[in-house]
Amino acid sequence: MIATSCSTDGNAASIALHNIKMSASEEALLAEIVEAIIPETDSPGAKALNLHLFVMKMVDDCHNPEDQELFLKGLKDAKKLSGKPIAEVATSMQQLGSEDGFAKIVKQRTIQGYLNSEYVMKNKLIYELVPGRYNGAVKVNG
Repeated sequence: MIATSCSTDGNAASIALHNIKMSASEEALLAEIVEAIIPETDSPGAKALNLHLFVMKMVDDCHNPEDQELFLKGLKDAKKLSGKPIAEVATSMQQLGSEDGFAKIVKQRTIQGYLNSEYVMKNKLIYELVPGRYNGAVKVNG
């Protein structure tokens, strides 16, 4: 009984999902797809920021069952992109267009995850406490 609880399925996703089932290969494919949306440049890309895990968790927790089914179906259809260069994956995602639910969900959640990532919050956004700066020496024309 204890041994079965300690065993892990080597083909399961790396995070616990309650409503959708994904394999490790599907997770890797999703990582390549999000990397095609936000590629690595002088700043980290989506794969380095683990945005595929964010997308998986958001779809699992926040989408209705119809969207979850649409996401899984789209991911299965996207398996033909597995192992292809990122540029080709990006082109294929653009061809799917906005009318495809899978592409819309992945793009929306990838961008949301990127904008809320620790990297962006610490390095790209300048945060000032409200009410902001006070400059008492502003010239007023009048």
